[in-house]
Amino acid sequence: MKKVMQAFIVVMAAAFALVGTSSYLNSSNGYSGADALTVYNWGDYIDPELVSKFERETGIRVVYETFDSNEAMLTKIAHGGTSFDIVIPSDYAINKMKAEGMLVPLDHSKIPNLKYIDSRFLDLPFDYGNEYSVPYFWGTMGIIYNPEIVEGRDFTSWSALWDEGLGGEILLVDSAREVIGIGLVSLGYSLNETDTGHLQEAHGKLCELAPNVKAIVGDEIKMLLANEEAAVGVVWSGDAAIIMDENDKLDYVIPSEGSMVWFDNIVIPTTARNVEGAHLFINFMLDPENAAQNTEYVAYSTPNAAALEYLPEEITGDARFYPGPDVTDNLEVLINLGKRMLGYYNELFLEFKMHRRRA
Repeated sequence: MKKVMQAFIVVMAAAFALVGTSSYLNSSNGYSGADALTVYNWGDYIDPELVSKFERETGIRVVYETFDSNEAMLTKIAHGGTSFDIVIPSDYAINKMKAEGMLVPLDHSKIPNLKYIDSRFLDLPFDYGNEYSVPYFWGTMGIIYNPEIVEGRDFTSWSALWDEGLGGEILLVDSAREVIGIGLVSLGYSLNETDTGHLQEAHGKLCELAPNVKAIVGDEIKMLLANEEAAVGVVWSGDAAIIMDENDKLDYVIPSEGSMVWFDNIVIPTTARNVEGAHLFINFMLDPENAAQNTEYVAYSTPNAAALEYLPEEITGDARFYPGPDVTDNLEVLINLGKRMLGYYNELFLEFKMHRRRA
């Protein structure tokens, strides 16, 4: 999901200034109704030229705000005050938004370009039938490593992380579901496990990994790995692409036992004042040429099958970021497990972090 590229809004503003997009507006300008569309998205997560193109084609001004976490986005929408027409949440956040009545059902008749989305990425557990959401970008969780440092070790299995020769060489993302998930999937369990016995077993497996873990970090994981301050990291594929762009010595692999697949999605919240314009925007972004242009700008994987024809082979042919069905069929989407179970995951994760400090 979009846990990286969390640029400040000033960065986005600067980007738009470079392309002369004077109508890419801050919400304080007060546009509303059918002449405007208020979009709430992650920082630097859309090509500004596409916003200009949408405005030219529709006559609708785009008012833009950014967020840096699903939690911040959910809080702002719940508190009200801004009438967002388009929001780009991650998969698990959609479960919560649906449960709390925060989303408008989509009118598929107004989104004919939905036909271009790869069928593998439709009708998923967080929104069966795509009643409320349309895929925007997607990715996986896997292992990034520096072959020069790890001396030819094979990371096609999660079990490779437990190699005693990797003492103090692994960085993990600071996220309970993902880290507990490493323990679960390494044991053959689901990433959405709710059996407390299995979860305890996964916790124990992770504690065995502790001597190999150098640190559990946030967004700085990209800089640390690119600078070769650790040999191995468990990261989202979007992070991996950025890291590898900075340091082409590194490689990324999705372990054979399976992993997580994440989606960021376009939705229309119930705060929307321009539902018609929101449908126009969604259909516009699903146009294959527009989707391809957006993909080259953002550098994440597009779920738009027709857009692949407009992208260079060096992008679409990279199986690390565009794996085939043989890989994606073995991936899981994180689902909302409820407050109590999420609390249990967080408790186990905290215990693991404390254990690692003592190791």
